[in-house]
Amino acid sequence: MTDESLGSPFFRFSAETWSTFKHSSDRLTLTEDDLRRCAAFNDQISLDEVSRIYLPLSRLLYLYYISRYDRIQVLHKFLGQNYSNIPFIISISGPVSVGKTTTAKLLNELIKSWPNHPKVSMITTDGFLYPNRILRERMIMSRKGFPVSYDVKKLMKFLNDVKNGVPNVKIPVYSHLSYDIVEGEYETVDRPTVLIIEGVNVLQNGADYPEIRNHAFISDFIDYSIYVDADEKYLLSWYIDRFLKLREKTFNEPNSYFRRYAELPVDLAVTMAKLIWEAVNHVNLVENIKPCRGRASLILEKGADHLIKNVYLKK
Repeated sequence: MTDESLGSPFFRFSAETWSTFKHSSDRLTLTEDDLRRCAAFNDQISLDEVSRIYLPLSRLLYLYYISRYDRIQVLHKFLGQNYSNIPFIISISGPVSVGKTTTAKLLNELIKSWPNHPKVSMITTDGFLYPNRILRERMIMSRKGFPVSYDVKKLMKFLNDVKNGVPNVKIPVYSHLSYDIVEGEYETVDRPTVLIIEGVNVLQNGADYPEIRNHAFISDFIDYSIYVDADEKYLLSWYIDRFLKLREKTFNEPNSYFRRYAELPVDLAVTMAKLIWEAVNHVNLVENIKPCRGRASLILEKGADHLIKNVYLKK
């Protein structure tokens, strides 16, 4: 990725330069055990990487948060009403296998250490996928993860409720083991100070969903958006590696949706992973995910070793 490919709205910083933006008062409190809990399956991260990249990012988010709080106080004075319960919403987007979940979990831990110790909630948009039975009825099972596969109206109602301070807002639970919504199970989000929402679709807008065009959309509720990026050849390599490791573990579970792949020889498993990538993930990346990259407030660009090599900050 280059500055030219993104256009003029972004500053570009190398990882080394970005690391110098860490405030002198910032201290990394995460331990190796914390880091292991934050790292998503098959992702790679070190405490040094957290200190160099994510600590400055946490500081930047805090400054935006404080600035937004000041603006809310202006509204309070002008309208004569208290809006202090409006949460600061951060979105994490990017392609499949890039490490969005790790980024979300790291920020979740770092934000808890802010001076005001905010109440942080973290969700993924997976819970707003249509159940498999509906995807099958509509003959779009092969488009899972595409805009058409999400109950976006339910997602929008969730965001609207959270912004309006509604207590105990329910989110459907999604199981990666069964590859489906778990019927009758819910998580709750109860008036957080900061909400982190992670998913491939959080940077999309009404133009990506013609059925609700001209209505408020996800991006209208987001205060700061982050896109985690990498060259597709790295994404494919990481996806294959993850597929092979899942084949050895999760695919063998009795309730695993992908159990049929558990007994595949390694060479056939690699071929299958490539076919799935090309037929589904590549198409979704090119058609729906990557075109939204320029809408992000900040882009983290990874290299082949999973480390951030460049940071793009919208001017």
